[in-house]
This record gives sequence, structure tokens and C-alpha cells, in this order.
Amino acid sequence: MLERTRVAIIGAGPAGLLLSHLLHRHGIESVVLDSRTREQIETTIRAGILEQGTVEVLAGTGASDRVLTVGQKHEGIELRFGGEGHRVDFADTVGRAVWLYPQHEVLKDLIATRLAAGQDLRFGVTAERVEDAGTTRPRVLARDAEGNVSEIEADVVVGADGSRGVAREAVAGTRGGYFREYPFAWFGILCEAPPSADELIYSNSPDGFALISQRSPTVQRMYFQCAPDTDPGAYSEDRLWEILQARVPGTTLREGRVFQRDVLRFRSFVTHEMRRGRVVLVGDAAHTVPPTGAKGMNLAVADVVLLTEALRALLLDKDGRLFDAFPEAAQDRIWKAQHFSWWMTSMLHLQPGAAAFDRRRQLGELRTVVESGAGRAYLAEAYTGWPLPGREAILG
Repeated sequence: MLERTRVAIIGAGPAGLLLSHLLHRHGIESVVLDSRTREQIETTIRAGILEQGTVEVLAGTGASDRVLTVGQKHEGIELRFGGEGHRVDFADTVGRAVWLYPQHEVLKDLIATRLAAGQDLRFGVTAERVEDAGTTRPRVLARDAEGNVSEIEADVVVGADGSRGVAREAVAGTRGGYFREYPFAWFGILCEAPPSADELIYSNSPDGFALISQRSPTVQRMYFQCAPDTDPGAYSEDRLWEILQARVPGTTLREGRVFQRDVLRFRSFVTHEMRRGRVVLVGDAAHTVPPTGAKGMNLAVADVVLLTEALRALLLDKDGRLFDAFPEAAQDRIWKAQHFSWWMTSMLHLQPGAAAFDRRRQLGELRTVVESGAGRAYLAEAYTGWPLPGREAILG
């Protein structure tokens, strides 16, 4: 049976759910599909450093109250190298901050908000393909867990279904995109322990990079640089703590039971095409960044803020200019985020095969940043987030 909606959104991640929320505020109906169950979405623990602009959008539009009451406001980070810590004060340099609020908590808030508003949100429904992408009536063919097939025709289809979703294939096909794979990965752990520091520590050590992060007062997230093919089960728990402690000299880590471990590969990608006809990509469907700059979810929110105004103009005012211009407008921020993520990654990680010159040059770069007001300001500005085009219209 053929169904109709204004906007069909594939993917109930932060991008898809926030877009449905913002469209609802304009009276634009949508259907959101996701192959995962609600429980899977809400219990998969992911990173969550939110830029100030992201927090303003979530709180200011009623998408989340808990981001301000449960989320932890951080006004700086520590860069650690040469056995010493150097704090970059965001509040002092740019008057902004970030919030530590894990992605799965954002998703809990968005799902609750959307369901309370009567959102057509379909869990366990897999989008199998997008057809007629180049027309004004694209269609999503989907199948639920019982094998029932649905066909949804929309004015616009939005692919927020990640890097392996069907929407990217419908838009970009075999045209691919700009891609970089890094020669290292992060070995990540979740542990039951109190925080080891008040703010995040980004550590460049002779043994490799480490990040001391947080999730809650009782659960901590930590990473250390490793080879991309590292087996997550390769280390004993004692050995994991030895490696982490060695990479943050001068800080005593507070240890606890490690209950999750994984290896996160580093890739950068930007699709050649973000739109084809009335099918458009946002978030990880359009681009991915290494996690060093904490840009992934924030970049998805920036896409959605821009796209919301473009869809409002297209569907309510019959003005397609912003929709046509969306890919170019979004890529301005995408490439700034790609540069910042690459810069932080290259500055903090040891490159395989690096010579003594490379190591000393890297330490010189770190000192240039922390000893320069301009250097600290650039890092703080990029880390806390550039201004969001379209923010005023969203919050107005």
C-alpha cells in the first residue's frame, strides 16, 4: 500500500529525530524509520561533547531540558605533553563552553519528545531502497521485522541513516566522495570509576595519544592510540590501565572495572553529492570525521538547522532556492570541521614511522598553541563551535 507524507526521514539518530522535531514546529509532517529497536537506540553508549550552539538548539526548541540539568558544562580542556598539563580556557578566550552529554541521552530526550508530540516514529523498520530520487515524488521502500513491506511517497526524502545507509547510494551512487583513512585507531574502554579529572585531557606522550574523558559521575570513557587491526581482547585489564597511565604522566587515573572495550578506526569522508532531486543527505550519511575534534554529532545538528529552513521555504512557501543551495551552504562548515578534526588528530597522535624531527616539530606546534593567545583562541573557537547559520530562525 502506498503511503504519503511531506518528509520521509530514514534514520532515528540525532539528525533524523531533531529534524522531525524542528519540522513539527513549522507544522510539517514527517515519518521517521529506523531498523533498530527503541531499546537499541537508547542503550548504545556513544560519545557526547556538545557545542554551545547544539545545546542552544536542543534546549531552546524544547527538544531537551535534561541537557542543561544533567549535562555537565565544561569551560576548557587540558592539552598534556612533555609531562605537563596546559589548560585551554574556553570561557576566557571566546566566552563559550561545551557540554558533556552522551549521545544516547540526547536520543532518549528526542524520542520522548517526538512520541509525546505524536510523531510517526517506526522502530524496527528497515529502508531497503529509495526510488525516483530525481523526481518531485521520491519513494522509500521499507520492510518491518515481520516482513511486511511499506512504500512511502514523500515531497522530500532525508537520508540520516549513516555511512552505510541506502540514502547515500540513492544520492551519490558510485560517485563516492573525498576519503582519508588514518594509520591508527583508538582503543576505547568504559569503566566503573569516578572521574580522573574535572575536564577532558588530550595527552600527547612518547608512547602515543590518550584521551581521558567522562560519561557520568560513576562511568568513565578513556581511549589510547593503537594500530587499526588491534584485537579488543588483546589486553588484560591490568595491562589496559598500565598503558593508559603511562600515556598521561603527571595525572593519576582512578581505576575501576572495565565493562566495555572496542577499537575505533579513524576515517574522514565527505560525499561528492549531498542532494539528488528531492533526496538529501545529512549527518554521517554525508560526512564522517575522526573523533578527536568532537565534531560528529555537532556537524549533524548544523546540517539539520540549515536544512530545516530550506524545507520550510520549499514546502510552505514553494521557494526552492535554499533547498537547491543547501549542499554548498552545508559544506562550508563541513570542511572547516574536517580541517579542525585533522589538525587535532595530526597534532596529538604519533605517526607510524615518524622521525625525531617529526616528533620535535609536533611538540613545537603544541607549544605554539598553548603559549599563544591567538592559538588558544582558535582551538577554543573551533572546539566550542562556530556560529550556526539559521540559528535565529530556529530559535525565533
